[in-house]
Amino acid sequence: MRRMFFCLMFVGLMGLWASSLMATGPANAAEPDTAPAVAVQRVSIPATGLRDEAAMVLVGTALIGLAAAVRRAA
Repeated sequence: MRRMFFCLMFVGLMGLWASSLMATGPANAAEPDTAPAVAVQRVSIPATGLRDEAAMVLVGTALIGLAAAVRRAA
């Protein structure tokens, strides 16, 4: 069970790391930005689809589960 938990944590962290790299885009500093300026209307849609309160509950639940796993392992 402990091995599976650590594997899932590792895969999750790698997924978050990869998604943050993909969000930044390629690092081509040699090519100048030649895109023309375009006026865009801003629409307020959350990027994750979760409200802040729901995200806080999920993070808190994950931290409680992690604390229980660490306590059981000790």
